Amino acid sequence: MPKFLIIRFSSIGDIVLTTPVVRCLRKQYPGAEIHFLTKYAYKDILANNPYINKVHTLGDSFELMLHELAIEGYDYIIDLHHNLRTLRIKRHLKKVKAFSFNKLNVEKFILTNFKINILPNKHIVHRNLECIASLAVVNDGLGLDYFIPKIDEVKNDDIPTSHMHGYIAVVIGAALATKKLPLHKLQELCVAIGHPIILLGGKEDYEDGKAITKMDEIKIYNACGKFNLNESADIVKKSKLVISHDTGLMHIAAALQKPIISVWGNTVPAFGMYPYYGEKSNLQYDVVEINKLWCRPCSKIGYKKCPKGHFKCMEKIAVNDIVNLVTLRLNK
Repeated sequence: MPKFLIIRFSSIGDIVLTTPVVRCLRKQYPGAEIHFLTKYAYKDILANNPYINKVHTLGDSFELMLHELAIEGYDYIIDLHHNLRTLRIKRHLKKVKAFSFNKLNVEKFILTNFKINILPNKHIVHRNLECIASLAVVNDGLGLDYFIPKIDEVKNDDIPTSHMHGYIAVVIGAALATKKLPLHKLQELCVAIGHPIILLGGKEDYEDGKAITKMDEIKIYNACGKFNLNESADIVKKSKLVISHDTGLMHIAAALQKPIISVWGNTVPAFGMYPYYGEKSNLQYDVVEINKLWCRPCSKIGYKKCPKGHFKCMEKIAVNDIVNLVTLRLNK
């Protein structure tokens, strides 16, 4: 049976968005051996995926990694990252048939620089699967996967007693500042929501979380930096609702089939990376964004600060719009 190597080095959300390829490949080629190559920092996202036989990691030595891959004897490479490093891998394994993801960088450049959208109206999950259409692999419509090991399931005494009967998970972190609501907006939002809240983010978000929690220390619990990614995912899983920026935990929430209110700054859903539940799910997500802003989107990724200095894409978002969506969601 065939042996596959799937490549996606980073980051959290992008890797989660590749999981339908892994699952569909496994179910439609049940006897295949499936390996995945990613950065060492992201290996835990894939470590518990039952559809993957082996996870390889990009460590300190690229040459050693090339040697390890060469002795595996792959039949196919599925390159879902498609950059210079993956090109080196494909050249080194030149006898292995490779399928490469089209990143549509020209189309994204036109959208970010000229505000003309010629991107296909399809989710990146569909574009990932198009990579292997010649293998007759089809989308099963089951959405994304994220597997939480039992050891990382959050215990009841890990969260405040006040939150045990239900809470909203608010993801305050993001890889870059222009994807995040400003601190004063997050404070205003959390004060306005009449429901227990758990703030999620990394260690780098702890101080912002602390400042938000000070607004109401009973209602708001700052979990930023206190839990690993799998534990944070379990907090998302146990929540009633997730409010998130365009970030990795948003895609994990979609994988866990949670209702999502997504908040967008300098990036746009038109890039094809909005919450994806799968065609067989009845769940719907909400989008909160400022449309018809002349400078948006300014980047396909983001910046450490607004390049124009005004940050209107986030500053103009009305907190009441998010609060009204929360009320509608909780009353369903």
